[in-house]
Amino acid sequence: MEAYKLETIADLLTSPDERVELINGEIVRRPMARAEHGVVQGNTTVELGPFSRQSGPGGWWIATEISVGYELHQCPCHDLAGWRKERVPERPRGVIELAPDWVCEIVSPGHERKDTLTIFLLLQRHRVPFYWLIWPEDRTLVAYRLDGDHYRVIATLTEPARVRIPPFDEIEIDLNYILGD
Repeated sequence: MEAYKLETIADLLTSPDERVELINGEIVRRPMARAEHGVVQGNTTVELGPFSRQSGPGGWWIATEISVGYELHQCPCHDLAGWRKERVPERPRGVIELAPDWVCEIVSPGHERKDTLTIFLLLQRHRVPFYWLIWPEDRTLVAYRLDGDHYRVIATLTEPARVRIPPFDEIEIDLNYILGD
């Protein structure tokens, strides 16, 4: 019997396949892009635009479809991720090896376990301060903040509203716009 080989970030970088990521030592295909996913991802990027434009403390590097190498066998591609410029003064490039300050995943039908458990636990272990999950079909946003060693829910939004959600609570975020209305 042949031993199972865990794939590494090096294997991921040489993979001929597009739209793949490394989860628990396995190179896996990302879900097919849906219109709902693209709208939410694009609108969230626009809504958080003021933070990307700020310079100095308080500014952010916010990227879409960004690969982050947390461990040798863990390199997910996040829908959105952000790093505070005060912590990361230079724009991140390539596969990032520094944990973000915020991650947002847009949950795809049939792939909920990855975002709500696997990535959740990975980010918690690597002490990513904020994690958002958005379900376009359910019109829901859940925001978590790291509290000690564990995530704590700080917002669950199911109604269209203008809200302030950490770490971007300096402005009101229009959930209705994010969800494409």
